[in-house]
Amino acid sequence: MQEKVTFESDGLKLSGVVHVPDGYGGTPLPAFIVCHGFVGSKDESHAQLQAEMMEAFGYVALRFDFRSCGESEGERGQVRCFDQVADARNALSFLAKRPEVDPKRIGITGHSFGAAVSIYTAGVDERVACCLSSCGWGDGERKFRGQHPTRESWDRFISILERGRLHKQATGESLWMSRFDAVPIPEALRRNLSPKAIMEIPTETAWSMMNFRADDVVANIAPRPLLLFHTAHDTITPTIESVRMFEKSGQPTELILVDTTAHFPLAPQDAPRTKAIMKGWLDKFFPSQLPV
Repeated sequence: MQEKVTFESDGLKLSGVVHVPDGYGGTPLPAFIVCHGFVGSKDESHAQLQAEMMEAFGYVALRFDFRSCGESEGERGQVRCFDQVADARNALSFLAKRPEVDPKRIGITGHSFGAAVSIYTAGVDERVACCLSSCGWGDGERKFRGQHPTRESWDRFISILERGRLHKQATGESLWMSRFDAVPIPEALRRNLSPKAIMEIPTETAWSMMNFRADDVVANIAPRPLLLFHTAHDTITPTIESVRMFEKSGQPTELILVDTTAHFPLAPQDAPRTKAIMKGWLDKFFPSQLPV
């Protein structure tokens, strides 16, 4: 079952979809909040694939659009990392009130930027019972340097951000940039993006990401379980990001690197293997009692 829902976050109405497994019989189930990626969408996206996967595994799942994205309220594209953490925490409060959900067994998951937000949320909110990160990152500046590895690419990126800062000071208005100037994605992989994803961002969004560090709070997740899942040769979010977070995390934490489609482990050709790995981990550390 899928149900369209709305809930409030800092006075804004956010749009979501709740997934309830077919076998639900009235006993509250463990659940997952699903956070979408960089200026993405809950729909026709990796987030939707993750939510459907969790539903198939026997969990209730809530995928939702962060403020300023998709069908949620907020000035389109004006994304700030800590606003997204607030949205995730408010999503948890909403999901905890659902009759299908065990409020003490709500996990959080996300992909890419959504994974970074998931880790940060779990690190600052003890209500989160489990965290599953897919191709996430722990340090915004380190991530950007990995995404712009040459001196020429880095200088160009920083010059755009600096022009945006000066433009904001002079005019009070945002300077907009292509999402691909912030996070380069090879043409061949762009088909994995949601058609509802935003294609331009204000430079303030990139500055916000630059100063966002899930590294700072990842150790706080222990003793709750954490999975750091990453494609081994990620050309979009450098694989080293999950390795560095693993070095800082407590136990129980597992780091799993897989040789699949770069950055999109639920792409059709890789989904069966990815799902098998994730279900195996969940069965050990955060099982659903619902037979699937």
